Amino acid sequence: MLLIALVLNAVMFAVETTAGLLGQSTGLLADGLDMLADASAYAVALWAVGRSARFKAGAATLSGSLLVVLGLGVLADVVRRAFVGTEPEGALMVGVAAVALAVNWTVLRLLARVRDGEVHLRATWIFTRADVVANAAVIVSGLLVLATGLRWLDLMVGAGIGAYVIREAVEILGQARAARGQA
Repeated sequence: MLLIALVLNAVMFAVETTAGLLGQSTGLLADGLDMLADASAYAVALWAVGRSARFKAGAATLSGSLLVVLGLGVLADVVRRAFVGTEPEGALMVGVAAVALAVNWTVLRLLARVRDGEVHLRATWIFTRADVVANAAVIVSGLLVLATGLRWLDLMVGAGIGAYVIREAVEILGQARAARGQA
């Protein structure tokens, strides 16, 4: 199940990042980079399978740390695009984010049985839960950009995704700290 999630997220990273760059969408770019962080987290979780509880807590810490870096990077890109960006392609945003939502919803359902499991597996479920929210936000942003032509809506969604990713990272890091204390 983690391998399937890893492959799906790696493919969607390539699709969303490319679409975000071509379509000038901070929301899509943020979501694509989040897919990369998720694929990395799934790889770390796979690496931790069968290892000690302390190792798994370390794997969750690494995953949470990756999310912090990603969230800060997204926020930095929002600031950059506020000064040098152009209007994003709303239709592209909606279409690609809808595909990403379908992929993440599938992965979330696959991971549902491990959401209360070991800390490194809970981290993967939290990552994916954040993705579903981000995908929905990009769809709404794309629709609003189509309706209004305002690029600031995309920047707000990008900033929201960045902030949400950091919040999810804090949750994962807190659970990892608790698991490390128990180990």
